[in-house]
Amino acid sequence: MRPARIQDVAQRAGVSWKTVSNVLHERANVRPETRARVLAAIEELNYRPSVAGRQLRMGRANLLALAVPAIGNPYFSELAHVMIERAARSGYTVLIDETHGRGEREGVVAEGFRVRVIDGIVFSPLEMTGPQIAARRDDTPIVLIGEHVTCEESGLDHVAIDNVASAEEATRHLLETGRRRIAFLGHQSGRPRGTGDLRLRGYERALAAAGAPVDPELVLAADAFSREEGAARVAELLARPRVPAFDALVCANDLLAIGAMRALRGAGVDVPGDVAVLGWDGTPEGAFSHPALTTVAPDKEELARVAVEALLRRIEGDASPPAAYVVPHRLVVRESTGPGRRLGR
Repeated sequence: MRPARIQDVAQRAGVSWKTVSNVLHERANVRPETRARVLAAIEELNYRPSVAGRQLRMGRANLLALAVPAIGNPYFSELAHVMIERAARSGYTVLIDETHGRGEREGVVAEGFRVRVIDGIVFSPLEMTGPQIAARRDDTPIVLIGEHVTCEESGLDHVAIDNVASAEEATRHLLETGRRRIAFLGHQSGRPRGTGDLRLRGYERALAAAGAPVDPELVLAADAFSREEGAARVAELLARPRVPAFDALVCANDLLAIGAMRALRGAGVDVPGDVAVLGWDGTPEGAFSHPALTTVAPDKEELARVAVEALLRRIEGDASPPAAYVVPHRLVVRESTGPGRRLGR
């Protein structure tokens, strides 16, 4: 059976379709007994207003989309949760799309999913460049999050933490605990100005300020920011014929750090006794790892608030120049960066 239409409700209630529309929009020009009859017909027929029809009439569907590379990543799943809550306060529903960082899928997002039922998009691109996004033909409002595309390149609002400053702060924390041979895991040479590149820059800046050497052998690449990748890259480091000495490891996200700690434990390396480990994103998984993981935690609530509010302003017609928003972060110090054996533990 086909879904009920507004005309079916009107026929069942013995009114015009305009009267049904007035009831749906809670307009005052309907008598109470007529309103009750229409609502009863809606319930009996299980009528659901057409989103497409409402959009045609009102120019808006109250639907936002959040497009992220991997919803299975704890950072993005947490972010989706807080963004859904934030959007709901303004009467919007959020649909989630997973791009897997594939250029063709990201292109669909940039073109507004090629549908007219999305009012605006919060988008975390990995493969698309700023000029590619700027060249899009669709006019659906978009706010960018993440590090890979800037406001200046794309001509779109952009929300992120300060990755260079947070990396410098995190590395300085390790230096202040007495660590000197600090490795970095998460360099991605194919993604200039991406997350790994920016955090590597802050790491290098902190070491330079402390007069500590940056050993190229201790800068480890990562094809993906995953547990598996973290474990594999550290296992490779430890399997080298001559393993370079290191007493700390800065990982570009929590998943890399958790994988790295597994590989270190498997090789008989104590964390933090022999090697301190630090991650990013402030995910719940890090709080329950063993040892509990020190992490750089972005303020996800603030990121969601700023991104949604910026997007809603664009939906309402704000034509001001695009803005770059920086949200706060904090360093959450836990067991994984505690004192080392050399420091008296």
